[in-house]
Amino acid sequence: MESHEVIREVLKKTSAKQIASDLQLSLSLIYKWAELPEGDTAGANNPLDRVGQLIRSTKDVRIAQWVAEQAGGFYIRNPENLPPNQSLVPLTNGIVQEFADMLATIAISSSDSVITKDEAKKIRARWEELKSVTEGFVHAAEEGTFSPAKPEVKK
Repeated sequence: MESHEVIREVLKKTSAKQIASDLQLSLSLIYKWAELPEGDTAGANNPLDRVGQLIRSTKDVRIAQWVAEQAGGFYIRNPENLPPNQSLVPLTNGIVQEFADMLATIAISSSDSVITKDEAKKIRARWEELKSVTEGFVHAAEEGTFSPAKPEVKK
């Protein structure tokens, strides 16, 4: 979905007037953000576009992390795309192993009934790795990576 489309959808449920007031901006600017940008005459470089530009310019995912935290979430980088026709069993086993590693990290960290800040960071890192690996698996499944190879047609 394009940024202007996201804003257009948001404006269906949130008052543009309220947004303009909260951000101390003109109502017309809020509506411009919801328009398809075409040259210099329509649309406006909306805040979503600017955040995307900032991330691409800095190549620093902490910006995305901060935005996700503002929404009560956590940013997870998408994994590299898996090549087609991967064997399903080893990849499934990989997710199970990542989950086991996550549980082991939690068990070790909580063995003394206290979790320190350093241990919490280790738990977070394992959790992020598990989510990333699982997201890669789900994405590959959605893309048909695990479908059987098509037989070659002999001529």
